[in-house]
Amino acid sequence: MSCPYCMAEIIAGRLVCVSCSRDIAVPPALLAERDDLRRKRDLIRGELQKARGELEMIRTRNRSRRD
Repeated sequence: MSCPYCMAEIIAGRLVCVSCSRDIAVPPALLAERDDLRRKRDLIRGELQKARGELEMIRTRNRSRRD
C-alpha cells in the first residue's frame, strides 16, 4: 500500500504516513462503501459485456440478411 499523498510505501495497519506525517486512516464505513461500489461496478461491467454481445449478434444477423 502507498500513501495517497506522497506515494511512500506504507506498512499495513499504520494510521499516519511515516514519510509525510499525514493521516492515512480510512474509516471502516468508507471501506464498506468502496467495496459495495466495486461490486456494483463489476455487475454493471457484466451487464455491459452481455449487452455488447447481444448487440454484436444483432449486427451479425442484420449483415447476413443483407447479403
